[in-house]
Amino acid sequence: MASSAAKPRLENKVAIVTGGSQGIGKCIVRSFVQHGAKVVIFDVKDELGELVCQDLGVDLVSFVHCDVTLESDVENAINTTIARHGQLDIMVNNAGIIDEAKLSILDNDKMDFERVIGVNLTGVFLGTKHAARMMIPKCNGSIITIASVASITGGGASHAYTSSKHGVVGLAKNVAAELGKYQIRVNCISPYVIPTPLALKFFHMDENSSVYSNLKGKKIGPQDIANATIFLASDESEYISGHNLVIDGGYSVLNPAFGLFSWTP
Repeated sequence: MASSAAKPRLENKVAIVTGGSQGIGKCIVRSFVQHGAKVVIFDVKDELGELVCQDLGVDLVSFVHCDVTLESDVENAINTTIARHGQLDIMVNNAGIIDEAKLSILDNDKMDFERVIGVNLTGVFLGTKHAARMMIPKCNGSIITIASVASITGGGASHAYTSSKHGVVGLAKNVAAELGKYQIRVNCISPYVIPTPLALKFFHMDENSSVYSNLKGKKIGPQDIANATIFLASDESEYISGHNLVIDGGYSVLNPAFGLFSWTP
C-alpha cells in the first residue's frame, strides 16, 4: 500500500537562493526545506537572513552575506557553500531591485539604470557563472532565475527593470545552450504582479489592492512561484531547459480591453 505522505521532491539536494531573506525568496527557501533540501541564503540583509535560519533551523538553512553585484562576494559565498555541504545542486537567482517609476525616458538617470542592471542582470550572470563552475565537474545541476512578466511584455515597469528581465531570459537561453552537454538545466520563471514589499512600493499599492487577473477569482502569491521553482529544481523537470515559465494566469495572452474574450473583472 502506498504511503499517504508525499515524498520530498528535493531530498539530499543543496540549494542556494539569492535574496532569500524576504518575499518570494523566503517562500522558496521555506518550500525547499519542506521538500528535503538544505538551503544557503545569499543576501545583504543580514538580520532578516539570520531570522529565516533560526525560524527554519540552522541545521537546514544557513546565511552568507553576499552582494550579488560583486564577483568576489559571489565566488566566496559559493565556495563557502561547497565547503559546508560538499555539493551544489540548485542555484536560484532571485535577488532583484527596481528603480523609481519615471514615465519619460528623458527623466531616467544613467546611474539608476546601471544600478538595476547591476543587481538584476549582472548579479544573475555572476550567480550563474559560479554555480556552473561547481556543477560542470559533476555534470548535474539546475539553475533557475526569477525573472518577471516584464520579460515578455512592455509598459508594465520601468525601462531599467524591463530591460534587465528581458536580459536574464536571453542569458538563460544562451547558458542553457552551452551547459546542456554537462546535463545542467537553465530556466527562468516569470511571475505576474505579486504583492511583495518591492511591488507594493513601486505601484503605490497596499496589500488589499487588486490587479487585473484573467483567471477570475484567482490571486497569485509567493507560494505559486515557490511551487514552480520546486518543479524546475526537481528531477521531475529533467528534460526542461532554456525555458521561461510564465506564471501570469493568462494575463500576457489577452488584451482585456479589446477582443472576442474581453471582459471587465
